[in-house]
Amino acid sequence: MVDVAWLLFIVASIALIVTPGQDMILVMSRSIAQGSAAGVATAAGVSVGLVGHTLLATLGLGAILRTSEWLFLVLKLVGAAYLVYLGIQLLRADRHVLVLSQGAPRSLRRLFFDGALSNVSNPKIAVFYFAFLPQFVLPGAAHPTLAVFVLGLVFAALTFLVKGPVGLGAGMLSSWLRARPRVLAWIHRTSGAVLIGLGVKLAFERRG
Repeated sequence: MVDVAWLLFIVASIALIVTPGQDMILVMSRSIAQGSAAGVATAAGVSVGLVGHTLLATLGLGAILRTSEWLFLVLKLVGAAYLVYLGIQLLRADRHVLVLSQGAPRSLRRLFFDGALSNVSNPKIAVFYFAFLPQFVLPGAAHPTLAVFVLGLVFAALTFLVKGPVGLGAGMLSSWLRARPRVLAWIHRTSGAVLIGLGVKLAFERRG
């Protein structure tokens, strides 16, 4: 059995996934430039790229767990500080910025690989996974490494469930967001608050 805080994980994950960022803009721009199928293919690639980070995070965290519980504790505390930092960055984000670039037409296969590569090659996502996933593994979990792996896969699946529909209706969504900077500000502030709250919760969490 996987010992994780599922409700908190799903709420925090969705709050982060819906925040307009590099991946969201990539999906929206491809959909606007080449149609809904292009956006969905890009979203699928982005999600598969997250599976790659899941494997890296699982192997790395598993090695740390096997080496020392104290090192894992230090990692979680550093991760808490990093999550608070990300939250502050989101709170300070410019609500008027939503830039969508349009490149030359590409095949669906190329779009899929572009989406995957944009994630796999991004070191910030690797750091984020190391900081984010362990927060939801319950203290005293019987199989913490397996829990991290499952959380990573679920996060990747949630990413596609959110960004796939965004790819389908990106033109309408992008226009709607451009016309409503206050909504963008609300999304950033909500996601930022979730990250800060998660980091603070981790820092003061009582451990078994």
